[in-house]
Amino acid sequence: MGSLIASAADDVPLPQIYCYPARNLVIAKQRIADNDPALRTAYAMLLQKAHLGLWSKPGSVMDKSLVAASGNKHDFFSYGPYWWPDPGKPNGLPYTKRDGYTYPKSRIGTDSVPFVRMCSNTEALAYAYYFTNQDTYAKQAALLIRVWFLDPATAMNPNANYGQAIPGVIDGRGEGVIEMRNLTRITDAITLIEPSGTWTKDDQSAFRHWLEQYYDWLTHTRQPIDETSTENNHMSWRDVQLVQFSLVLGKPGYARELLQQEFPRLLEMQVKSKGEQERELVRTNSLGYSLFNLEALFRLAVLGDYVGVDCWKITAKDHGGLYAALDYLAPYTDPGNPWPVNEARSADRRLLLPLLAQAYAQNKDVKYQGLLEKFYGDDPDLWQLLWPYDRQTPLQTANLHPPSPLRQAYSTGSGP
Repeated sequence: MGSLIASAADDVPLPQIYCYPARNLVIAKQRIADNDPALRTAYAMLLQKAHLGLWSKPGSVMDKSLVAASGNKHDFFSYGPYWWPDPGKPNGLPYTKRDGYTYPKSRIGTDSVPFVRMCSNTEALAYAYYFTNQDTYAKQAALLIRVWFLDPATAMNPNANYGQAIPGVIDGRGEGVIEMRNLTRITDAITLIEPSGTWTKDDQSAFRHWLEQYYDWLTHTRQPIDETSTENNHMSWRDVQLVQFSLVLGKPGYARELLQQEFPRLLEMQVKSKGEQERELVRTNSLGYSLFNLEALFRLAVLGDYVGVDCWKITAKDHGGLYAALDYLAPYTDPGNPWPVNEARSADRRLLLPLLAQAYAQNKDVKYQGLLEKFYGDDPDLWQLLWPYDRQTPLQTANLHPPSPLRQAYSTGSGP
């Protein structure tokens, strides 16, 4: 049955999404229509999230109680989460860094949490519309996007100049670019709701103009360009944005050239022969950040399929590549297998599951299969619909529950 559905998907027009393979989306829709029991739990979770999104108040950058150094509330504003007041200095200034330990007040009164919430709600609503064809979902998704990006009274300016500010040190840093990574989910959501008619041609034109301005900022201003010096997850997620928005804006040649140039360089800097990501291993949350960076590298591999760049075959000089990086982390899918060093906070190991499913789709490696068989039911989330894996054992019914705060921080939030 699976092969028949996959074959049928070849004849269906593919939506232009980029966070997941579009063909997987078409297959998932057919399997849901056929009431495939393997997808029921993840589909129920998606609809639950979308239902909550229907009741969410549209948020905007104007809602925050604080304001960037520019004095303009339309500017996205956030604090670097790991910077704390210095108890020995007047007013705590300048702040000092405690890597991995989030200063609680850093999330209060800024745009960080509302932006993540808006992106998450919009994504759930858009996929719910695609799978159900119920315009109510598309209408709410379109409203959330308009309020955050397009309405002149509430629209965010198309940059992150004041992201990841450090009190007493700097008004905004290149690290703010990483908070914008969830924007990739918005461009996919727009593609999914466009057929409903609730997203108009005027909306599309206005958002494209906004994205072009953001893309220009991403490619020509100091802060995002400075992210190349980090050589860690910040650089990886910046490149995800650059490649995806190049595709969205009709620049496939640039996307291909960028991947051909940047992906080998990322592997050379980040992944060693045994798969260790040394720039993430020095962090106080070394497992969490290794997962976070590998997610970005896998996202680039998905984008590579759209432009004919096979990232799975690319390795560094010492043979470190995607499979090596995954193999290094894969044993820790098992929560009973202790990570060798203490962490400031425990990593959400469920983040390995979509990476295992993606790799298994590529090479059918039995070691990935074994881990998926054992832990697949632990994480009923959107990825289970879009990285389908036909279990050899009966699917366990998982309790419907919202993602853990840590999962939100890494997969939908503004982690670093």
